Parts: sequence; C-alpha cells; structure tokens
Amino acid sequence: MREEAIRKNHMDILWHEYTDQNGENKPVTEASLTEKASIIGRVGIMLLSCGTGAWRVRSSMNALAEVMGITCTADIGLMSIEYTCFDGEEGFTQSLCLTNTGVNTSKLNRLENFIRDFEVEGKHMSGEQLHSFLDNIEKIHGLYSPIALGFAAAIACGGFTFLLGGGPIEMLCAFIGAGIGNFIRCKLSKHHFTLFLCIVSSVSAACLVYAGVLKIAELLLGISIQHEAGYICAMLFIIPGFPFITSGIDLAKLDMRSGIERLNYALIIILVATMTAWIMALLLHLQPVDFMKISLPVWGWILFRILASFCGVFGFSIMFNSPVRLAEVAAAIGAIANTLRLELVDIAKFPPAAAAFIGALTAGILASLIKNKVGYPRISVTVPSIVIMVPGLYLYKGFYNLGMMSLAVSASWFASAILIIAALPLGLIFARILTDKTFRYCT
Repeated sequence: MREEAIRKNHMDILWHEYTDQNGENKPVTEASLTEKASIIGRVGIMLLSCGTGAWRVRSSMNALAEVMGITCTADIGLMSIEYTCFDGEEGFTQSLCLTNTGVNTSKLNRLENFIRDFEVEGKHMSGEQLHSFLDNIEKIHGLYSPIALGFAAAIACGGFTFLLGGGPIEMLCAFIGAGIGNFIRCKLSKHHFTLFLCIVSSVSAACLVYAGVLKIAELLLGISIQHEAGYICAMLFIIPGFPFITSGIDLAKLDMRSGIERLNYALIIILVATMTAWIMALLLHLQPVDFMKISLPVWGWILFRILASFCGVFGFSIMFNSPVRLAEVAAAIGAIANTLRLELVDIAKFPPAAAAFIGALTAGILASLIKNKVGYPRISVTVPSIVIMVPGLYLYKGFYNLGMMSLAVSASWFASAILIIAALPLGLIFARILTDKTFRYCT
C-alpha cells in the first residue's frame, strides 16, 4: 500500500488573496487596510524567520506602517507575531506563526534592503507587486549545500578546538567529526525532521566519528588516548549562539516574551546536545580530561589565536547562510575581539566573564564602525563574530559532572558558563548604546 502523505501542521498563507480586486495598478498607499496590513505582517514574519530579534522586527514593521499612513502594534515571540493595524477608522488584527526557526543572514539582508527602499520605490508599487517581490525573497533558502555546511562546521570546530587548548590531533579529529555531524544535521533539517532528532543524530555522529578516528590513529600510529579530551569540540557546531545573543538584546529592550522564548529555545538545544554527548561519552568510555599542554611563545599564541578565531567565526558565519564577503568581515572582527579576550585572560589575568564583556564590546564597536561600508545589517556581523566566545565546553562539563553526581564541580562549571553567557550580549548591548542613538531609548 502507498504511504499516506504527512499533512502540514501549519497551513500555508495565501498572501495574494489579501490584495484588492482590480487594484493591480493602485499604489499600496491607496489600498485597503487589509492589504496594507498583509504586507506589514508578511515582512515581519519573514524577518522573524531569519533569526533576528523582536526589536528589529517591530521597528521594520513600524517603518512600513508609517509610509503607508497607518499605525501598527505588535507582540512578537520566537515563532509567532500577533499584530494590529489601525487607520483611524478601522482595525485589522492577525496572528502569524512560523513552522520552524533558524538563521538566514542572506535573506535578512534582502529584507533590510526592501524596507530601506520602501519609502522611495515600494510605496508606488501595488500590493500584488509587493507580494510578488516578497515571493522572490522568500525563495532564498540556503546559499550552501549540506556538504559545504559540513565543511564550514569542520573549519569552525577545528578553530574552536585550538582556542580551547587542543593541538593538531584534536583539531583533525574534531574537523572530521564536526563536518560529518553538521552534514547529517543539514540533511535531516532539509527533510523537516524534528529539532530533537536533528540534535541527537548530529551530536551522536560527531562524537562517534571523533572517537573512531582517534581509535584508528591510536592503533595505526600509536597516538596517545589522552587526545580524547577534544571529543566535545566535535559537537560545538550545535551551539545556539544566535538565539542566545538575541535573547539578551531583546531582554535589554524589555521585549520579555521574545527574550524569554529565545533563551528557552537555546537552553533546550544545549540540554539535549549535552545530554546526548554525555550518554555518548559513557558508551564510548570517554572523559572530559584536560588538553595536553602546548608550548608556544606569546607571539605564537597571539598569531595562532588570530588565525583560529578567523577560521572559527568564518565557519559559523557560513553556517548562518552569510555570503562569503559578509563571513570574511565577521571573521576579521571576531579574530580581533576573541584574541583580545583570550589575551586579557592569559596576560592581564582578567576574569573570563569580564574579558568576554570586553571582547563582545569590541566586536560591537568594530561592527558599528564598518556597518555602512559593508552594507549588511549589524546583527549579521556582530553575532557570528562572538558566537565563538560562547562557553560550550563549560556547559558540557557542567552537565557531565551533574550526570556523575559531582554536584560541586558541576555548579562551578555552570556558574562560569552563565557569567560568560550573560556578559556576551551585555557587551553587544553597550556597544550598540554607545554607537546607535536610536537604541539608547525605550520609546
């Protein structure tokens, strides 16, 4: 018997049905309230699907509403928007919901350009023409194949491994493990498998491949088993850096619903990923031991940290669907900011959380200085540049020791991780306050 097709849980919205009949040549500014509101709501939900925060989504919806001569209020979460539009006589309320969430900086850039050009060009177009234009933007899915995204994760985690203290062997094993793990995640996501299945499958594969490659190297080349310390680095591609950082920004702007939902989403991913890695460690008899010491002069550490940070941020940025030029800019900023953070800890003996704040502040200021020259939204540059600072290893060690009932050790790792995670969005927020006067106010 033929298998029955799986029905969609979220029905498609037929946006073109919101346009006025016989109004193909009428500018949208002269259209009905329903047609205007459909443009505003569609742009808002598309922006939300790109991973940007509630403050940016709301300000974009407001910009369109002002040009069309109406008022818009919106309540925005991680996956949904409830908004109402008024024209002085009537009101139109709609609730919109995403089927899934993710990060797509390429689509975000196109939408930002659409909003910026709307006052000059868009307001003269009809609702039908605008929806057709948005149809084309909506078709922008991934710029890269699962294989390319696997290589991006491999490069990112290879750089991450060195920054955490690993050497060439750990970097090679993490490179292979992360590449295969993220390839599997991308293939499963492409076929719309559920979040938990994607996380468990990709993390399990990454840890298994790392352990397998290390075992082969041990048997054939006599490599020390102590290099198992880096196995956790192979699954750090799963770190939900974008929702972690944007949750802090939303909370700073008192967008409580969006901030809390984003934070919970990030914590769910961390919980499932670390639990999976812990179970795999038990099955493979791996322990989170310390890395073998690497001896380098100060200038050597700085040079290699710059290179590793560049590679790590570049890989993460590609995973966020950034064009290569944008990924290079984010990587350059991340290389400077992350190396500064690490040297503040090593040389100046700063607490890791304080160094993380300064690193994120530096990344935010640098991104603001070059934003206009680059031509991309600030968040597309800042968030990838500090994702590499998220303490994924601390979170894993905290969960591992929690599972082993070493509660004091677990609490210590979790406390360190929480302080750093809190410091990162704070750094970006204060950079934004210093460089963007529109962000300083709560109005």
